[in-house]
Amino acid sequence: MKPFWNRSLLKLAAALVLVPLAAPVVHAQDWAKARLDKSPRHREWVTLKHDGRSLQAYVVYPEVKQKATVVVLIHEIFGLSDWAKEMADEIAAEGYIVVAPDLLSGLGPKGGGSSEFADQEATVKAVSGLDAAVVTADLDAAADYGKKLPSANGKFAVAGFCWGGGKTFAFATHRKDLSAAFVFYGPPPSDVTTVVAPVYGFYAGNDARIGATLPDTITAMKAAGKKFEPVTYEGAGHGFMRAGEDPSPATTPANKKAREEGFARLLTLLKQVDQQTAQAAAPDADRPVVKQAKTAAPVSCEHGTVTSDTAKTTATAAIM
Repeated sequence: MKPFWNRSLLKLAAALVLVPLAAPVVHAQDWAKARLDKSPRHREWVTLKHDGRSLQAYVVYPEVKQKATVVVLIHEIFGLSDWAKEMADEIAAEGYIVVAPDLLSGLGPKGGGSSEFADQEATVKAVSGLDAAVVTADLDAAADYGKKLPSANGKFAVAGFCWGGGKTFAFATHRKDLSAAFVFYGPPPSDVTTVVAPVYGFYAGNDARIGATLPDTITAMKAAGKKFEPVTYEGAGHGFMRAGEDPSPATTPANKKAREEGFARLLTLLKQVDQQTAQAAAPDADRPVVKQAKTAAPVSCEHGTVTSDTAKTTATAAIM
C-alpha cells in the first residue's frame, strides 16, 4: 500500500510528534489511584523475561467462575500511569483478564519503569524513543503469558490508547492468533495489507491530526479486504477515555459522553470476541518477522519471535 503511505506520511508524522503538545497534563492522577485502592479485584505485577530483557506487567483478574478472554492493554505516551492501571481494572471488572505491560521497564533512572520518571516530559521522551521491535517483542511476551494462564480461555484482544493506539494497530499486522484490535485515537501503520484481525477504531471529533488519517486508512483497509470499523465521537478531544473520567472541573461534557459511549462499545465488541471459537495459536514460523528499527534504540537486545519457551514468567512479590 505504498500510495497510502505516501499520502499519509506528513499526517502521521504530525500526529506522532504533536501528541504530547495536545494532551493535558496527566502525570498526577491521584483520582485514578484512589479508585484502584478501592478495587476488590486481584492485581499483581509479573516479570516477563524474553531475549535477555525483563518486562514488568500489571495483571488484573476478574471475579468470575469461567475462564476469561485476555486483553493486552497498551498504555499512552505517558507510560503505564495510574490511569492506565485503573483502565485495566475497569476492563477486568467486566470479566476479562488484563495484562498491561510497562513498556518502559528497565529504562527508568534507577533501572525501573514508568513510575521512576520525574515528570511527564521525561516520560514522553522515553516512550517516544522506544524501539518498535522491542515493543513488539514485549507485546508478544505479554500476549503469550496471558494466553497460558490457567484461568484464560485461549483468546486474546489488544487495546491501546494514543501512542498505544498506534502500537495496537501495528500489532494487528503481526499476531495471527489475535481476535480483535481496539485502536483508541491512534495512527495506522504504513502498510495494512498484513492486518490479521478485525480493527475497531475510537476517534475524537476534535482531533484533526489523527482524524486526517482516517480517509486514507478506510480506503487502504477496504482495498486490502480487512475489517475496519471506526467510530468518531463528535465534540470529544484526543485522550477522551482518560479525560472523560477525570473528576476535575476541566472535564468537558463531550469527553465524558465519548468516554461512556466508547467504553460501552468496547464491552459490546469484547463480548463478540467471547462468542468466537478459540483460534489455535499460529506456528512461530508463520508470524511476520519484526525488522529492527533504523533509529537508535534505547534498549539493546536481540529480537525475535517470543514463544512460550522463551517468554518465561515469574510473579513478583508485589501482589495487591
